[in-house]
This record gives sequence, structure tokens and C-alpha cells, in this order.
Amino acid sequence: MSMSASPREVAMLSASPSEAPSTAGLPLHSGADVHKIPQILPRERVFPIQIGGELFKLSGASLSSDVAESKGEDPSSTIRTLYIDRDPKTFRDIALHLQGYHVKPRDGTHFLNEESIFMSIGHREFQIPRDVLNDPANSPNYFSLGFALFFSQPNDLFPGLDREGLIRPPSILPPSVPNRNADTFAELLRLLRGYPVSIRDENHRQELLRDARYFHFKGIEQQLVPHSISYNPLRQIEEIALRLENVQKSGVSISAEESDGASRSSARHVKYARPYVDNKPAELVLEIGGTSAKFVFSAEGVRAEFFGGTKARVARLLEVVATKLNLPPTTQPLGLLMASGGASSQPATPGNTPLSEDLVRVVFEAESSIILNGEDYEADLSNYEAEDATPAITPDTETPVNPRKRRRTGESIDIGLPHEGQEWAVKTGQFRLRIQESKSGKSAVECVFVAVKIDAVSSERGRNKTRKFLSD
Repeated sequence: MSMSASPREVAMLSASPSEAPSTAGLPLHSGADVHKIPQILPRERVFPIQIGGELFKLSGASLSSDVAESKGEDPSSTIRTLYIDRDPKTFRDIALHLQGYHVKPRDGTHFLNEESIFMSIGHREFQIPRDVLNDPANSPNYFSLGFALFFSQPNDLFPGLDREGLIRPPSILPPSVPNRNADTFAELLRLLRGYPVSIRDENHRQELLRDARYFHFKGIEQQLVPHSISYNPLRQIEEIALRLENVQKSGVSISAEESDGASRSSARHVKYARPYVDNKPAELVLEIGGTSAKFVFSAEGVRAEFFGGTKARVARLLEVVATKLNLPPTTQPLGLLMASGGASSQPATPGNTPLSEDLVRVVFEAESSIILNGEDYEADLSNYEAEDATPAITPDTETPVNPRKRRRTGESIDIGLPHEGQEWAVKTGQFRLRIQESKSGKSAVECVFVAVKIDAVSSERGRNKTRKFLSD
């Protein structure tokens, strides 16, 4: 059977200034690209393909450019006109793709694998550029993982479908996530493209965080968590304030050893860098809220007791810090742990770590800001420590002659200091985590919580004063 190129193709080739022989239907490839095309069909021949009610004529080079290599009988000797019962409009775009032309999808139904991802979120269609979804800080994610799995299994594109005797493939719709909010996803997409989004209130932030976690945008999640990064000119150091529940293990580090002179012990501070976002760590100012802690004042100093989930989080954080210091994460005997089901079966408590007792040591400095019962607390608690405790690093404060004796004589009441045995319920507190020498014998170092800003109540009456009535 004689085969020839279409008049349009002949006109295109005859208009070329090249004097090379006519190769009807061949795409304009470079020499290197032509050699990459498998030798499946004769490149110079034209093959007719009937798609629906429209006849297409494609060269052997175009058809061979997107097929797997085969062995055996020459297909060009047996193929005459191939009839396929499919949509000719769709195949027209496929033919352009085979001929080397760029085909841009119009919408989700028309999309191609190598182009932008089309996705229906909350019954609204989005076109998502692939380079945005391939950002290292936010990939792998919901979309890249889903599409990678779909297109990596060509033999099982339709799980559960019996392909034997299947006349035509089933209809395919663009992927859809109907149970997510389209407006929220549009704001996440704006963040992915590098534009800022104004957080209206805490509920709005939680909506963004919830969907960022759903779609596995880890970098966006770290940008959205409440935080504050600032430079402290008085201490000449970068600081990051972060809530305890948002601290990630991978972001924790320990600063280099700081020497404060021969008369003072060396100290190091816990630092933090948000994973996927921050390039360098800053000194961590840890915020603990929810009235989940209380201070206990005693002759041994100030101790903090934590409750519920906060207690477990503090214990996990101290385990991470111990690991960073090359210390064992727990002080429990190995045999006891194995007999009781491993470390995960033990209750999470700071006392099981080598850096603290069950009641965590708290240190006040002269610069610590305290709000007690809704009012500023002006008394200086920087010397409220036992005689054998490691001195707090407060350059502007001299060590008292005998602070413990002063408390025993009752002078603490006259100057407003808490008496021994008094307890404060901490509504919200911000702390620096300082690593210093320990004399408790548990390990060579301990982690103390240095108070930065404290909002507390000293009695049930003070707590009731801060209560709010339920809104109508």
C-alpha cells in the first residue's frame, strides 16, 4: 500500500529553506535527538491511524518516539490502517506531543503528566506548578507522593480492575480532595509561592496548620507555628521564642561552652532552629502555658513541677538535650527497662533523665520579669537558692552573704519574698534552658530553667481573680 504525507505536512516541508530530501511527517529534531528515537518503524514512512471519525497520518519517527522497543516481525509490513475508538480531539494533542510540539493543558480534564498538576480541592480546581511542589522544604508531600505512586505503576494504574477483556480504559477524572477547604488551600499555595499571608486570629492559624500537616507541607508548617525571632542587643545573641509543643527534635542543639571567669561555672544554653526553614540556630526561649506547671519554694531553691502532657514533653526535651550532650537519655537500669517492656513503657518524667530531678530546678535572674496575681512583682528572686546550688549567672548582681539565713529569720516576708513551702501556679512562663555543672551526683551537668518572663498566681484567690466569665 502506498502511503504519502498530508498536503499540510508537504507544504510545511516545502517552505523550509533546507535542501535536504523531504521526510514527510518527521518532527524537527536535532541530530542528537533523532538518534535517540528507537528504530521500531521506518522513520521516513507515514502510517494512517483512524481515531473515531478522523484520520491521522504520523511518521514512523513520531510513533517510534514514544513506544517500547520490540523484537520479532517488522510491524511496518503488516500494519495498514489502525482503527482506535477514542476521541479525535484528544488524540490531536497527543499527535502534536509525538511530533515534538509543546502541548499546554487547558484544565484538569486535559492535563498531561509532564505539566502542572491539576487538583480539585474543596470542589475548586487548582493548577499547581510542579516546581512549587518540588521545593525541598515542602517535599515529599501529598501531591508528589500520590502522583509518583500513580505513574510508577503502569501495570496497575487501576487497582481492583480486571483488565482481561477490557475493551477501553475507564474514564479518569482529575484527583479530588473534597473534604478540605478551598480558601485555606489557596492561602497555603500563596505561601508556597513565597508570598506572605496575614494571620487573622488563632483559629485562622490553626486552620492553616491543620491543612499544612494534611498535605505534608513541612516547611510551611514551621513558618506557621507561633514563634518570635529577634536579636537581643544586651546579650548580643539571636533568640527564638517557641512553645514547648512546637519544639522538634531535629532543631535542638547546644551552644559552645561559655566561660564567665574563674569564680563562676561555665554554662551552655540550648539553641533551636526551625527544621526546613532556619539556616542557623538561635538561643531558645521556651514558652510553657496552659497553667500546667507550678513553682515550689523551699530551702533547696525553686523547683518546677509539670503536669499532664507538659510533663511528658519536658521529659522528652530533656532526653533530646541529654543525647546532644552524649549522655544516655535515661538513668533507668537497662535490665529493669528490658524487664518492664523498654523505655517507651516507662512514664515520661524529667526525673528519668540524667539532667534533672522530677522537680526541675528553676533559676531567677535580676532581669526576670514576673507578674503575680495580675500585678507586677518587684521583689528580686535572683538569690533565692540554696547555699550549695550553682550560682546563677547574673553579671549585675553580687552573691549575698547568707541568703538562706535571711529566709529563716523571716525577712523574706518583710521584703515580699515567698516563704518556704509556698507554691505558685504558673499560667504562662518563658524560660532559657541552661546547661551547668551539677552537684547532685546524678551526672556531671544539669539543665536548669532560667526564668525570663513569668505570669503566675500565688493562691486560689489569685487564680479566681484571673478567671473569665463564659461569653453569651
